[in-house]
Amino acid sequence: MEISNRSAWFNYEIKDRYIAGMVLTGSEIKSIREGKVSFNDSFCYFQGDELFVKNLHIAEYKNATYSNHDPLRERKLLLQKRELRKLKNAVQEKGYTIVPLRIFINEKGWAKMEIALVRGKKIYDKRETIKQREAQQEIMRRWKR
Repeated sequence: MEISNRSAWFNYEIKDRYIAGMVLTGSEIKSIREGKVSFNDSFCYFQGDELFVKNLHIAEYKNATYSNHDPLRERKLLLQKRELRKLKNAVQEKGYTIVPLRIFINEKGWAKMEIALVRGKKIYDKRETIKQREAQQEIMRRWKR
């Protein structure tokens, strides 16, 4: 099971990628296993020396009772200290931010999030991305004939 943030690849230039653990409740992991996650406008930020993800929408689990979770709550991300220090220093530079790229379940059954240190693309960079994608599609169309 893997859920991707496709808009992040289009809107940002990716500099560095990391795999982070997530602090979740029981109903959240069940919703992730069902694929009910939305990345719209989600981003990561530092609060003290800890990294959190904000605006990540994990839908309520339909079979949960009173213990259901808040879909938009802030979730703590788990990384090693040296990775956190490196990210915190990079974010303090102008123009860099951290966004989630995908959520997946690893071989041990734990939910993990791939996050990336990114810089926003300019409009002309986005146009170049569109041109490359269309050229690749045209090559694939001709190859299939």
